[in-house]
Amino acid sequence: MPVRIHAEKTGNNAYLNSSPSVVNVSQIFTKGDLKEVSEEVGKYKAGAHARVGLVAPIDVVVPPGNTGLDQGRKYRELTNIVLNIPTKINKGTVEIITLVELIKQGDKVGSSEVVLLAKLGIRPFSYGLVVQMVYDNGSVFSPNVLDLTEDDLMEKFASGVSMVTSLALAISYPTLAAAPHMFLNAYKNVLVISITID
Repeated sequence: MPVRIHAEKTGNNAYLNSSPSVVNVSQIFTKGDLKEVSEEVGKYKAGAHARVGLVAPIDVVVPPGNTGLDQGRKYRELTNIVLNIPTKINKGTVEIITLVELIKQGDKVGSSEVVLLAKLGIRPFSYGLVVQMVYDNGSVFSPNVLDLTEDDLMEKFASGVSMVTSLALAISYPTLAAAPHMFLNAYKNVLVISITID
């Protein structure tokens, strides 16, 4: 395993944190922005034909329109009888009348669907590289961290500060975040006392 060999040669054992997760996958090393690299990797996908028995990762629809296929009996039986797709003959070729939801996500692909999609030249599925994990400075993260924006980080930070402040105020423990509120509350108490004394 190249990661283990690199760690042994350089003495940098931080790379070994990713080793248990790395099995039969590709690794991309970069000094660039991780989000940009992830987006670039996601662009490259290749179309794939449907295969019998494959569980559909997405819904597959067949658009209405002329298929360009001759009005053969076998094709008409496939569309009308087996798959229940409404068709008509238009100038000697078969035309699909309405949009057809051929395969639903999670369903197994049948042989009739495979034949129809192949005849129509539709490659409904795709394959490509998917980012499974992100390794940075000895830590392994979920790829969801790449979707975080600066606004998201500021919102999470503000939420954390708010929780710390609330907890500090509840137990009367002075912290940098709670100190302004404590001074303000003390000022209000002093003001109330001075008003009641007058």
